[in-house]
Amino acid sequence: MDVEGGLVRDRKARIMNRLRRLEGQVRGLQRMVGEERSCQDSLTLLAGIRSALDAAGDLILEDYLENCAPDIAGNEDAVAELVRAVKLARG
Repeated sequence: MDVEGGLVRDRKARIMNRLRRLEGQVRGLQRMVGEERSCQDSLTLLAGIRSALDAAGDLILEDYLENCAPDIAGNEDAVAELVRAVKLARG
């Protein structure tokens, strides 16, 4: 497993891809607002952006727990349980 700066390369690539997609979605939302597009369409895209941001945050949290939290690192069950708890708390 090749580790680069605390992130496994595959996970880093997945996070970066999600962030790039988010960037594009936010730009799209800016255009929609500027063009005074349908409120329904804008709100739908906004909901998608929130969901995508949460998904990217989940990956970053998992990486943090697995690589930066010494008490949890290596305990996949503890990491998975904590991520589930965060998702539940978020709603």
